[in-house]
Amino acid sequence: MSPTPSLPRPPGRPFGQVLTAMVTPFDADGALDLAKAEELATHLVDLGNDGLVVNGTTGEGPTTTDAEKSELVRAVVNAVGDRATVVAGAGTYDTAHSVHLAREAEKAGAHGLLVVTPYYSRPPQSGLVLHFTAVADATDLPVMLYDIPPRSVIPIEVETLQRLAEHPRIVAVKDARNDLRVGTEVLATTTLAYYSGDDPVNLPWLSVGAVGFVSVIGHVVADRLRAMLNAYEAGEVDRARALHFAYLPVIRAMGRVGGAVFAKTAMRLRGLDVGDPRLPLPPATEDQVTAIAADLAAAGIALDPAMRERLEHGHGHGHGHGALGARATVDLGAEVAYR
Repeated sequence: MSPTPSLPRPPGRPFGQVLTAMVTPFDADGALDLAKAEELATHLVDLGNDGLVVNGTTGEGPTTTDAEKSELVRAVVNAVGDRATVVAGAGTYDTAHSVHLAREAEKAGAHGLLVVTPYYSRPPQSGLVLHFTAVADATDLPVMLYDIPPRSVIPIEVETLQRLAEHPRIVAVKDARNDLRVGTEVLATTTLAYYSGDDPVNLPWLSVGAVGFVSVIGHVVADRLRAMLNAYEAGEVDRARALHFAYLPVIRAMGRVGGAVFAKTAMRLRGLDVGDPRLPLPPATEDQVTAIAADLAAAGIALDPAMRERLEHGHGHGHGHGALGARATVDLGAEVAYR
């Protein structure tokens, strides 16, 4: 095992504070596009992210190969250097495979690991302890547990989190369970750092002690998430609330199609084409693209001028990318520059 990369991180914030669960760019043939991945990673850090999660749910980890996962980690680390923490998704429903992915991520230069609850097989809590411990023991990297019962079926119970918190490398939780009662109990009884893993509840999580977010909408509003976080930590709760409310149209857009499809559509509308998702995720339909464009405009997010013109006048994208290769017309009059 190689030494853990050393990045400056405030105490209690092991992976930074504003992290985006980055999409995986594919080219027109559906192959991994490493050049575009480097461009996207640089863009996201420039926007205000101090951490990037790759090979996760939004990164379409279930449909990328092990080799592609390692290549993506290397590309993103190469792009951002020490400007951001690169956290690699390494969780599957197979403990041995998860251990393999963790070791490969470490070799590729990842700064940390995101390990999701094993899905589909529905192990008991004792199995979760053994699974997470095996992955944490496999490398020298810090581990963020990913509690997401809507996808994994089973939660990580409070007692299980308390046991896992005793492991020296299990240091954080990405919570997409949305149970502040559970989070409060864990925060009060362990040293685990909590990250909101569901954008609609980013601000509520701060109120009980979360240190930051692992976001999907951070693809387009990481700067606003940073501003909201700074306002809350400065005691400017009213300003934090106003910033939270201001990006609600973006959350609405995400809810139309799900995280990966939303983020890829939004990036294309912003002028950075990262390709279509891989099946079984379909690209956004014409109506969905139109609605997402209107949502972004309502949130004051400027679209790429060429994309804006095509949408306003009903001209296609011209590259055959999902609905953006079809006719779509949308009123973008609500768009204003965010300040």
